[in-house]
Amino acid sequence: MSSGILVMIDRPARGQAGDGEPFRVVPADQPALRATVLAATRGDGVFETAAIRRGAVQAAAAHLARFARSAAMLDLPEPDPEVYRRAVERGIALLDDASDAAVKYVLTRGDEEDPAAGPLGWAHVHVSEDFTAARRDGISVALLSRGYALDVTETSPWLLQGAKTLSYAVNRAALREAARRGADDVLFTTTDGYLLEGPTSSVVARFGGTLVSTPPEAGVLPGTTQQGMFAYAEGLGLGTQFRDIRVAELVGADALWLTSSVRLAVPVTAVDGVPCRIDGALTAAVNAALMARTD
Repeated sequence: MSSGILVMIDRPARGQAGDGEPFRVVPADQPALRATVLAATRGDGVFETAAIRRGAVQAAAAHLARFARSAAMLDLPEPDPEVYRRAVERGIALLDDASDAAVKYVLTRGDEEDPAAGPLGWAHVHVSEDFTAARRDGISVALLSRGYALDVTETSPWLLQGAKTLSYAVNRAALREAARRGADDVLFTTTDGYLLEGPTSSVVARFGGTLVSTPPEAGVLPGTTQQGMFAYAEGLGLGTQFRDIRVAELVGADALWLTSSVRLAVPVTAVDGVPCRIDGALTAAVNAALMARTD
């Protein structure tokens, strides 16, 4: 499999001065970072992962806005959206097949041994994994506690809930625990009994004619694909709502999905081994609409 296209961004923040292009293409299969870069030593940075369809980034503006929001939460310099847009476009232009691809772009505080050099970023463009089977057949999830109550963003804002940081050790550990329990993915819960999100996804539930998702105020990442799913559902005449969802409500849900930019809307077939209702027709229609987006 191709290692994709790597674009290192030497001046990723607004106002960074320098000569020439602020980014450069480097071999993706060769070392590109010093071992003292804070992304590696501290997980000190933020990132976005976006889908690329037919050579264009989907929900590009929404991803860049969320990127800036995450950076602000970490007191990082404001990323320059034009620099990132151009860097991603450069990578897409060099990719052999950009019909169904993805990009991960990053902003980190820089090098702990050379702080004067300022922040550092990069964008990695690559062909997407095939998620056709997951979208069609669905996945099982395990409920795992995130270890805090629903009001964490008010009581403990320093925990950075709702920021897309590079510190993903907990998320990866949760997915390993799900595998040990025989599940494909995770749905995080609060200590006081509410649904949050998946390690890499938003949750959407259907109750009758209304789609419901956890509000960002609960400390979850605002989902760009979830927003696209809501927009499509509203066009069908379905209701949409952000509200706190109790775990106990899942038994009454008419359908449940995890949504993310590259995997799109994946139906949940079971929660902790208990089968869920599946809306196959709506799932297929939503994913077709999401794949066809031009924004």
